[in-house]
Amino acid sequence: MALVASLGLAAPAQARMAIQFNEITPGGVNKVPAYRPQAYRAPAYRAPAEKAPAFSTPFPDYLQCVPYARAATGIQLYGDAHTWWSQANGRYSRGTTPKVGAVMAFKPYGKMVLGHVAAVSRIIDSRHVLLRHANWSPINGRRGQVERDVEAVDTSPANDWSEVRVWFDPIKGLGGTRWPVQGFIYNKQPARGGTGSGHGLARTGRGSDPIGAIIAALLGRR
Repeated sequence: MALVASLGLAAPAQARMAIQFNEITPGGVNKVPAYRPQAYRAPAYRAPAEKAPAFSTPFPDYLQCVPYARAATGIQLYGDAHTWWSQANGRYSRGTTPKVGAVMAFKPYGKMVLGHVAAVSRIIDSRHVLLRHANWSPINGRRGQVERDVEAVDTSPANDWSEVRVWFDPIKGLGGTRWPVQGFIYNKQPARGGTGSGHGLARTGRGSDPIGAIIAALLGRR
């Protein structure tokens, strides 16, 4: 620094910062990394903290949206996500109003050719809900991860939940895509049915779905 000043040279701000942080020791120059200011980023949305379930069984390394939604809501539908809406006809009530414990059924769109299903875990207001779902955001570079209580926003002009924006973990915010939605499937039989409504994240019966059984145990909903 003194040498630069003695020569009458003006070093750029970051260069001056780098030289200033070099330390001269008896063993020579110990170069300390120069300070690099970080760009300011607004605080990201944070879902309410959730106490981890007291189970030792680990989640599968890769989990699809279908078995997770089935375990979280108790809605016993199988097959690709885009088929759930038609499968529910006559078996479960359907509608366009979000309710806790319902499945939000996404239409295939773009590269999401198989559709998507997610469990509604909380209603914020007429335009905002929280979802629990699997295999939406890559987290730490890995697909097939579970996300709990993440935001979804109704972007439809008629406020009928026909399209939504959904929290995307890599950007720590809502993604820009407006995803088309078929509607909501409720854990309730239609008019002549028999099991009544399921409120909250529903219990899951033990069936022929081993992945669903694991998730149900982890959620503490046997």
